Amino acid sequence: MAETTSPATAATAPVTVALIDDHPVVLAGIESWYAASERPITVVAKGPSVAVATTGPGREADVVVLDLQLANGVPAYPELRQLVAGERQVIVYTMQDSQETALTCLDLGAFTYLTKAEGERHLMAATLAAADCRPYTPPALAGAFGSDARTGRPSLTPREVEVLLEWFQSESKAMVGESLGLSVRTVNTYLERVRIKYANAGRPATTKANLVARAIQDGWTSLDEL
Repeated sequence: MAETTSPATAATAPVTVALIDDHPVVLAGIESWYAASERPITVVAKGPSVAVATTGPGREADVVVLDLQLANGVPAYPELRQLVAGERQVIVYTMQDSQETALTCLDLGAFTYLTKAEGERHLMAATLAAADCRPYTPPALAGAFGSDARTGRPSLTPREVEVLLEWFQSESKAMVGESLGLSVRTVNTYLERVRIKYANAGRPATTKANLVARAIQDGWTSLDEL
């Protein structure tokens, strides 16, 4: 969405989705759920490979729903990395109820992680949250966070750190974009991802000052560098 879009407009704007799953019945079921949504959610591309979201109409989808276990039987971590590198909002939707797998997907940059057992209500809510860049933590993921013995320092990608640090030293997001060769929308996407990761880690950072404090606490930067 453009930077000038108001929160009220964003909360009612139509949402487009690309579905990646190798089970036709799952694709049909999810599409029927979306079709019944009060807020318009349209599946613009669907199929068994990541190409669904990287070619054709799926390239512009607001949200990508990715089954982690595709036909080759290997977790689709490379596909997830590819989508995240392309600045996509990815919901991992899988049969795997594994806390370690969930945390790995978040570390790789997934927007959220849902088990298929969590069903329609959580997938619909997660899809709208992803489209609006709002945090969403379903029950299984909340359990994973609760049992995570690691530090509360979220795992940021190198590009997320780069955008974050550039923003600290810039007067506007437009200046960040000009410096890094990114659009303002893309800068917003990276910053919202960082905020979502901190919110999911139980350390919300809703303002620029909050993010500066978190970055110093977690060693991404120092006072001398600001």
